[in-house]
Parts: sequence; structure tokens; C-alpha cells
Amino acid sequence: MLLTVLEPLRHLVLVAQHGTLTAAARHAHVTQPALTASIQRLEAQMGAKLLLRGRGGATLTAAGQALLPRARAALAAIEEGRRAVAEVLGLAAGSVRIGAGATVCTYYLPRTLAKFRARHPGVSILLREASQDDLLDGLEAGDLDLVILARVARGGGSDFVRAARSGLAREKWLDDEIVLVAAPGIEAKTAPLVTFAKGATTRTLADQHFPGVPIAMELGSFAAVKGNTRAGVGVALVSRTAVERDLATGQLVIVPSERTPIARPLYLVHRGRDRLPPAAAELHRMLRDRAARPR
Repeated sequence: MLLTVLEPLRHLVLVAQHGTLTAAARHAHVTQPALTASIQRLEAQMGAKLLLRGRGGATLTAAGQALLPRARAALAAIEEGRRAVAEVLGLAAGSVRIGAGATVCTYYLPRTLAKFRARHPGVSILLREASQDDLLDGLEAGDLDLVILARVARGGGSDFVRAARSGLAREKWLDDEIVLVAAPGIEAKTAPLVTFAKGATTRTLADQHFPGVPIAMELGSFAAVKGNTRAGVGVALVSRTAVERDLATGQLVIVPSERTPIARPLYLVHRGRDRLPPAAAELHRMLRDRAARPR
């Protein structure tokens, strides 16, 4: 009975995540009719209609919305149990699945993950770079053990609020220092911003702290932002950690401003320390140890 219910629950979560039955079926590796039949069986078991189907895709009914967080929790619990049993029985060496945004993945995690791998070479590591909303989806669904979220003040912390409402544990980790930089000789007062697309936390900070400044470019990577800023296109609001080498070599300089530096708090978010698998608990400990050391 348990397995009979779990697969339809997984299909419901995929429909909610991807918005259409076609996309959900593709990610579930089943045909669309098979997925539709699975959802219909779940509706019969629950005694309620869970999906509304239309030309624009599939949306959850009120009953479906009520079931969704429980479905994610059930799938996460089964995955945690499977991994725990495997590790106790020696059937797997263990794994850890962590997610974060571009700044953390590129500049904060590599040394810690390399140190973890050197200590525990038999443990597999999955690192997912994604938006904060997608990271929370992965954590709630049990696809990730631990994520790192940035808390953005003044109306930009909807993802962090969602984490709180979901009952997820949130622990302050580090403060990411955000600074304004430009190529040497650029007239910063009149220069436009080279920034990221809307949705990135650094872009949210730029909109909050530098309203009205023209946007020259909306880019999707640090390499593009730094490259165009070094070329003199404009100024950029970025993590100081991301431009330390550029500052040291003189390719970029910090632009003095009364609005910067900005402290962007980073948080470790998970479903609870007692629910972290052994490998994830060890990585969590190493991350907390790093935060305790002077930078």
C-alpha cells in the first residue's frame, strides 16, 4: 500500500513543480497517460479532485495545495529512511546533497567541499546551484539535505519567509560583504549598473540600495558581470569575496559609497539537525566550524 501511494504523490509534486502534465511525465520517466492515471488513482484515494487541467497547464485545487506539503514531507521521509538504512547496513558509503546560489557555490564552498572529500573519499557529493525558490523546492521534496540561503532585507526575503513557514531550521552562517566596484578611472557617479537578472539576491540589493541608477546590462554569471565591469561598461554591486583577486591585481577598485558595504547574511537551512543523514551532518559541522574561525 505504501509504495502504491508514494508514486502518485511523487507525480503530484512534479506537476506542481513543472506546471504541466507533459513536463511532469517527462521528469518522472513515464508516459503522460500513465501519469494522468496515477493522479486519478490518488484523487480516488483522497476522495477529492487535486488538479485542474486547462490550456495553460495544470494547477492544484485547494485540496491539492493542502496535500502538497504533506506529499513532499512523506517523500523526503522515505528517502531519509532509505539512506539511513543503507548506511547502517554498509550498503552505501553515504552521500551529501547541498544547494546554494552562484556566489556561495563559486566562492564559499569549494575549499570546504575539497576538505570534506579528502577526509571522506567514499562519500559522494552533489552540489546544486539554483535560485533560492528552487533550492527550497529541493529541500522540501527531500532532493537536498542542506541549502544555503541569503536573507535580503526590506521586502526581498520571500524565500526566507517561506522557509520559516515550512518549519525548516535556519542557522546564521556568515555575512557576505557586498561592495560597489568599477574599473580604475571610471566616473562612478554617472556610470550605469552592470548587474544580474531580476530574482538574484544581489540584483534585489541593487534595486533596493541604488534605485533609479540606469541598468546597462542584466547578466547571468559572475564572469560576465566582472568581465564587462573590468572593460569599463559600468559599476557593479557584487560580493567582495567574488572580486578579491580583481581588487588585488588592480583590475577593479572599490567605489566609495555611503550605501556600501552591505552585509548580506547567509543561513544554513535544513529540515532539522536530527534529520540530517550522517554525511550531511558531518558537512554541516564543518561549515559551522568554518563560520567560527576568523576570516
